[in-house]
Amino acid sequence: MANFAIDAVKATTYDAIVIGSGISGGWAAKELTEKGLRTLVLERGRDVKHVVDYPTTMLNSWEMEHRGQLPLSVRQENPIVGKCYAFNEGSAHFFVKDAEHPYVQEKPFDWIRGYQVGGKSLLWARQTQRWSQFDFEGPARDGFAVEWPISYSDIAPWYSHVEKFAGITGNKDGLDTLPDGEFLPPHEWNCVEKYFSQQVASKYKDRHVIMGRAAHITKPQPIHLQQGRAQCQHRTICERGCPFGGYFSSNASTIPWAAKTGKLTLRPQSVVHSIIYDEKKGKATGVRVIDATTKQMIEFYARIIFVNAAALNTNLVLLNSTSNRFPNGLGNDSGVLGKYVAFHNYRAGISAEYDGFLDSTTEGRRPNGPYIPRFRNVYKQETDFLRGYAAGFSAYRMSHTNQDGFGADLKANLANPTLGGWGVGSHMMGETIPKETNYVALDKDLKDPFGIPQLKISIDYDENDDKMVKDYQEQMTEMFTAAGFTNIRLRDDHRNPGLDIHEMGGVRMGKDPKTSMLNKWNQLHHCKNVFVTDGASMTSTSTQNPSLTYMAFTARAVDYAVKEMKKTNL
Repeated sequence: MANFAIDAVKATTYDAIVIGSGISGGWAAKELTEKGLRTLVLERGRDVKHVVDYPTTMLNSWEMEHRGQLPLSVRQENPIVGKCYAFNEGSAHFFVKDAEHPYVQEKPFDWIRGYQVGGKSLLWARQTQRWSQFDFEGPARDGFAVEWPISYSDIAPWYSHVEKFAGITGNKDGLDTLPDGEFLPPHEWNCVEKYFSQQVASKYKDRHVIMGRAAHITKPQPIHLQQGRAQCQHRTICERGCPFGGYFSSNASTIPWAAKTGKLTLRPQSVVHSIIYDEKKGKATGVRVIDATTKQMIEFYARIIFVNAAALNTNLVLLNSTSNRFPNGLGNDSGVLGKYVAFHNYRAGISAEYDGFLDSTTEGRRPNGPYIPRFRNVYKQETDFLRGYAAGFSAYRMSHTNQDGFGADLKANLANPTLGGWGVGSHMMGETIPKETNYVALDKDLKDPFGIPQLKISIDYDENDDKMVKDYQEQMTEMFTAAGFTNIRLRDDHRNPGLDIHEMGGVRMGKDPKTSMLNKWNQLHHCKNVFVTDGASMTSTSTQNPSLTYMAFTARAVDYAVKEMKKTNL
């Protein structure tokens, strides 16, 4: 019988385990398997294979039962995920429905999730900006939260590493506030967007309107063709899954690449319960998993573990990983696990009109648009709020459809709309400040369908966020007015935190183990063979979309972990 037990352990033992198969988990799988490690990737949701499991990707709206819209009953059953801009009939199967994974809202929080192989990499907005040194210096400069243990120079080569593989489109803009990357040809401007960029450049020395940087292949390179990916077709239905692999996702890119090494074992329907800590060995030895189909508990073992379950679920896993050594969660000697969670403030927007360029319009679609990098509090503190905001911008030709008439006359009117002037719009993406009062914790009584404690979320805006909204609206109004835009309208929709889908922190990096969970290598201070490289690891949020930074952190951490394994330090 002893031999059977040994054989059973061998069959469930790997060199590395990765928890989660989304953007960062996929990168962990790719990097680990490329370096020769037998790697188990655990995904709590179902399997989704590239192309094969994108059921709506080639359908026109009229080919769907509800013409792309969701029935009222589905909306009513999903008041949280139903708020997401990408939740529709063509993509609903990639979203977690409200009843499937309950959580406790101590304060209103819209938690948007995607439980399947690929996670939210099938659903993300694909915006990919590097951080600058100003972003990494933020906490040290204003003394709020803790200092980052790394600088831009530490991560820059890893940005290049992941950009070349993923395929990022953009311009070489030469901005110290937004470093250039390894870019494919940029997307095109329309005439009003270009006009606004020129107007801002002529009136402001420190403000720039650039073409956005996005994870779309505009000109395939050999590395993309090797992945089996093709040029982006600008269909703008990315949330259904792209059969061309035109945008970066784990499903189209990193997971198949890892599988080709022969070192990958992918296990869907595997809900991670906790990480196993061996007190005698002083390290983690494996992961406890609940099989989503049988509800049985299974244990898997490995020398190193990468936790990439997405920010809040990564917090949940570590909080639930208790032992005599770590009664408050794995590695939580500092007591900060689950605390100092932050997000991006998308509450505010502005729209207006422009009467120029009436001889021009646009044709076709585009999966990207212009971007305004942060310009407030960059070189010095100049406002009554901390940090700053970035913004999106777009312009479009408005039209009017005459709905008068009957029969053939009505059809003719509907088929021939008349062009109006140009509409313009912008939305903000503000940096929120990590605070101890913004936290997640395990509920003491409520369990999820797998018997795991539900996550209690207590996250909210503060006065700093309100001041930032006000400043964004004032500054954008000034810029719109200077460009000759008219009928300017402001928006603050007071949306709940979470709908930005950029939650970060709770397992933050830092220099001091007394005030942080991870060191500069994304390694738990007090459990050296466990690494966290998804959004949970973020010390602050900056204003940039975060996924590119997760990818770079993951590749860098894997490189370090494997070198440490070879030195027998792990």
